[in-house]
Amino acid sequence: MKISTKGRYGLTIMIELAKRHGEGPISLKTIAQANDLSEHYLEQLIAPLRNAGLVKSIRGAYGGYTLADEPSKITSGDVIRVLEGPITPVEGIEEEEPAKRELWIRIRDAIKDVLDNTTLEDLANHSNDSESDAYMFYI
Repeated sequence: MKISTKGRYGLTIMIELAKRHGEGPISLKTIAQANDLSEHYLEQLIAPLRNAGLVKSIRGAYGGYTLADEPSKITSGDVIRVLEGPITPVEGIEEEEPAKRELWIRIRDAIKDVLDNTTLEDLANHSNDSESDAYMFYI
């Protein structure tokens, strides 16, 4: 399964909103500038997120977007499903021979588990100082 720029940039929007949760609405322009992304592209991504009830829009001079719920209650899986569709590593799992079907199902379930157990709060609170968690490879 490959996550496209839709999913990646959509997560960027949601993480930025989670980081500033409770501070009022944030404009897409602010998010675009902070992440060096196209504001026009982010505008295309926010509509399905709003329609799915993950974000709220606030109109006016000081308007923008806020999360529709607490960052701890929205998962990365919620965002990816809205923007990318169902999570599946291959099409037509049903037609595969049993051994391969079992493999694809296990891969799908592992991906779902990670996405559904990683909240926006987790992503917003992630720090780049996680050297102790990093893998070290020696050759």
